[in-house]
Amino acid sequence: MPKDKKPLTPDDFPVNADGEKIRKQDGTPIADTDDPAVAADVAERLNDDEARREEDRWSA
Repeated sequence: MPKDKKPLTPDDFPVNADGEKIRKQDGTPIADTDDPAVAADVAERLNDDEARREEDRWSA
Protein backbone atom coordinates (compact mmCIF):
# COMPACT_ATOMS: atom_id res chain seq x y z
CA MET A 1 0.00 0.00 0.00
CA PRO A 2 1.15 3.52 -0.67
CA LYS A 3 2.43 5.41 2.36
CA ASP A 4 0.79 8.51 0.90
CA LYS A 5 -2.09 9.59 3.19
CA LYS A 6 -3.43 12.41 1.01
CA PRO A 7 -7.23 12.68 0.79
CA LEU A 8 -8.95 11.64 -2.42
CA THR A 9 -9.73 14.42 -4.87
CA PRO A 10 -12.57 14.60 -7.42
CA ASP A 11 -10.05 13.64 -10.13
CA ASP A 12 -9.48 10.29 -8.39
CA PHE A 13 -13.06 9.19 -9.05
CA PRO A 14 -14.58 6.88 -9.96
CA VAL A 15 -12.64 4.38 -7.86
CA ASN A 16 -12.72 0.74 -8.92
CA ALA A 17 -12.57 -2.59 -7.12
CA ASP A 18 -9.92 -4.87 -8.57
CA GLY A 19 -10.18 -8.13 -6.69
CA GLU A 20 -9.23 -7.31 -3.11
CA LYS A 21 -7.82 -3.86 -3.99
CA ILE A 22 -9.53 -0.53 -4.44
CA ARG A 23 -7.86 1.66 -7.05
CA LYS A 24 -8.12 5.29 -8.07
CA GLN A 25 -9.05 6.15 -11.63
CA ASP A 26 -5.36 6.22 -12.61
CA GLY A 27 -4.85 2.69 -11.26
CA THR A 28 -3.08 3.67 -8.04
CA PRO A 29 -4.13 1.37 -5.19
CA ILE A 30 -5.74 3.15 -2.24
CA ALA A 31 -6.93 0.23 -0.06
CA ASP A 32 -6.73 -3.53 0.39
CA THR A 33 -9.50 -5.74 1.72
CA ASP A 34 -9.74 -9.40 2.66
CA ASP A 35 -12.72 -10.01 0.38
CA PRO A 36 -13.44 -8.88 -3.20
CA ALA A 37 -17.11 -8.31 -2.28
CA VAL A 38 -16.04 -5.86 0.44
CA ALA A 39 -13.79 -4.04 -2.01
CA ALA A 40 -16.66 -3.73 -4.49
CA ASP A 41 -19.02 -2.46 -1.78
CA VAL A 42 -16.54 0.13 -0.50
CA ALA A 43 -15.76 1.36 -4.02
CA GLU A 44 -19.48 1.69 -4.77
CA ARG A 45 -20.09 3.63 -1.55
CA LEU A 46 -17.16 5.96 -2.19
CA ASN A 47 -18.37 6.63 -5.73
CA ASP A 48 -21.95 7.27 -4.56
CA ASP A 49 -20.75 9.64 -1.85
CA GLU A 50 -18.59 11.58 -4.30
CA ALA A 51 -21.47 11.77 -6.80
CA ARG A 52 -23.71 13.28 -4.10
CA ARG A 53 -20.99 15.73 -3.09
CA GLU A 54 -20.54 16.81 -6.71
CA GLU A 55 -24.30 17.18 -7.18
CA ASP A 56 -24.53 19.33 -4.02
CA ARG A 57 -21.77 21.58 -5.38
CA TRP A 58 -23.68 22.17 -8.61
CA SER A 59 -27.06 22.70 -6.92
CA ALA A 60 -25.81 25.38 -4.52
